[in-house]
Amino acid sequence: MILKYVNKIRANISIYASKKATNILDGTYKSVYRGKSMNFENLREYVINDEVKDIDWKASARSGKLLVKQFIAEKKHNIMLIMDTGKKMAADTDLHENKKDIALLLGGTIGYLAIENGDYVGMVYTNKKVNFKPFKLNLYNLEFYLAEYDKIAFENNISLNDTLKYVFKNIHKKMIIFVITDIDGISKVENKTLKEIKQLHDILFLNINDNLMTGNDIYDIEQDEYIPNILLNDAKLNIMEKEIKEKILNGNKRKMKKNNISMVSISSKKEINDKIIRLLEEHHHESRN
Repeated sequence: MILKYVNKIRANISIYASKKATNILDGTYKSVYRGKSMNFENLREYVINDEVKDIDWKASARSGKLLVKQFIAEKKHNIMLIMDTGKKMAADTDLHENKKDIALLLGGTIGYLAIENGDYVGMVYTNKKVNFKPFKLNLYNLEFYLAEYDKIAFENNISLNDTLKYVFKNIHKKMIIFVITDIDGISKVENKTLKEIKQLHDILFLNINDNLMTGNDIYDIEQDEYIPNILLNDAKLNIMEKEIKEKILNGNKRKMKKNNISMVSISSKKEINDKIIRLLEEHHHESRN
């Protein structure tokens, strides 16, 4: 089986990340859930960037050296990728890249990191009904999941909120959930749904930015037609559009903050590695607080 999507993911990591950045990406994933499902293994000497909370002060006093507790994973994590299939996910970003292509690389990169670190990866997306792809520990399954998502003709079908409710009610495993969506999808997710999921799982959001109604040859996905240039070049309409989107985005940010959920926004493929690092680091910080 040719790993078409997985090879694209490897190439994207290679192109847009130096060796140092790639190590940070991998290391950030490994360390983000430190302290969850981890068992004490032994003591070792402190090195820069170790967590202060892991220092064993009594052992350090006895040995005369600063020692930290080292942990090993008690069990593998279940990484759930929830991929939005709303109609606007077929549009472009504000940097004129296809949102669906970015979603595929985002989900694929997270899945690739998880599998390389020994975790299970599952996927949920809707296509007139909710499709749950079970948790697996190999790149061939990830390849299949991404290919299935890529086949979908995006429609206004099941809302992201209803998809999350389905996951909460029907998938009875402890999960780390990555939701890949856009400003429209997040705005429709209810606080009640987020609170229910947060009781049992970790959840993180990746928002793929919308295109702006400026320039030429802008296609309206919902109306299935090109927007007249006279509207695209109307300064007042452009200002109004930016204000409306800014208001929705700020509302989404407040919703995430209220529920102690990390979120990042992304517009292009070259940002993927850095934004995943930022998301994991923010989630790590939120979890500690």
